[in-house]
Amino acid sequence: MSLIRQTLKHFARINGILAKRLLSLDNANVQNRYNNSTSTDDPSQFPGAKAPFVSNLKLIEHTDYDAIPIYRVMDSDGYISDDSQDPQLSKEVVQKMFNDMVQLNTMDKILYESQRQGRISFYMTNFGEEASHIGSAAALEMRDLIYGQYREAGVLVWRGFRIDQFIDQCYGNCDDDGRGKQMPVHYGSKELNFVTISSPLSTQMPQAVGAAYAMKLRPNNDACVVCYFGEGAASEGDAHAAFNFAATLQCPVIMFCRNNGFAISTPSHEQYKGDGIAARAHGYGMATIRVDGTDVFAVYNAMKLARKYVLRENKPVVFEAMAYRVGHHSTSDDSTAYRSADEIEVWNSKEHPLSKLKSYMVRKGWFNENDEKEFVKDVRKKVLKQINVSEKKLKPNWKEMFEGVYSEIPAHLKEQMKELESHINTHRNHYPVKNFQE
Repeated sequence: MSLIRQTLKHFARINGILAKRLLSLDNANVQNRYNNSTSTDDPSQFPGAKAPFVSNLKLIEHTDYDAIPIYRVMDSDGYISDDSQDPQLSKEVVQKMFNDMVQLNTMDKILYESQRQGRISFYMTNFGEEASHIGSAAALEMRDLIYGQYREAGVLVWRGFRIDQFIDQCYGNCDDDGRGKQMPVHYGSKELNFVTISSPLSTQMPQAVGAAYAMKLRPNNDACVVCYFGEGAASEGDAHAAFNFAATLQCPVIMFCRNNGFAISTPSHEQYKGDGIAARAHGYGMATIRVDGTDVFAVYNAMKLARKYVLRENKPVVFEAMAYRVGHHSTSDDSTAYRSADEIEVWNSKEHPLSKLKSYMVRKGWFNENDEKEFVKDVRKKVLKQINVSEKKLKPNWKEMFEGVYSEIPAHLKEQMKELESHINTHRNHYPVKNFQE
């Protein structure tokens, strides 16, 4: 009997060893799938996340993942790094890209000084970010809907927004499409499919996702939405809500982040600790792409790819353009208080979008120094002439501040308008009523 017991114990011990080895092999296989496999035969059944089981406990750090690479076509000297990535744009298109960036740059310089002279109340320049505007706009179709933040004037330049329209808006006169109801640089154009800019950060982001969802529901939709925002705006709650809605509703929207390194006086390393803004797409379940925002061809190629993807898949893309804000955040900022002049100079010379494209054009034989000087001279003349015209135009009738929100003015606004009219009539000598339309 003891022999039988010993035999049974022996087999039990062998079975235990086999069982442990099989369990170990199974755990190794699961771990291997976790680390290396993209198989969809997932053992977990949780509705909240699909992932493999593992038996080793590990705290996963953000540093465990490689940073998302930055796609570029041109290097700092304007050379094409890989000929297969050259978009092979015609001379006419490249010349328009360059001229539009030069026009934006020239207009910015004059209007910035206009604010410093007290002629307009506020201004924001686009220095260093011209390529992200022009490259992305060139890759889109006019039917695509744009939601801007307040540093995308180049998109409007590409689409045909005129110098007089820019300046009339900044001066808030009677010919301003916004009828003087917005701060300067808060442009909008129904004709050009560019939604009027709002001052509060990131409010345009959930709105853009909603517009994209509406487009998705249209039969045979062939247009997408592009929503521009800065990396600072990405810290707002609206940004996270927009990301989540875009992903879960699977909307044809390109969430275009201009990561220029600074949210007014706050550098990016104080804004977030993760891998920029592009990495957030993974957390929300979206496709992503990161490009050199100073390389107009890289932005162009990437936007073409992103647009094709969102229309084909009816899914969003987070697009991060890495750049450097050469100018001050706005006329309310002095960037020399938080960064060195030497640092700015690097990005305003060799790393500047115009410098790279100019070098490319020189090698192609498409650049003429005298033509550029004449073009800048012509733009300056037009801008200065228009400023003299725009600042002499009357402001819209003050009653228009009560109009344009409701289809019919409600009773409480009518009462307020009546009270203001009485006040102005009583104290007419204290108000510049002659500057306003009757």
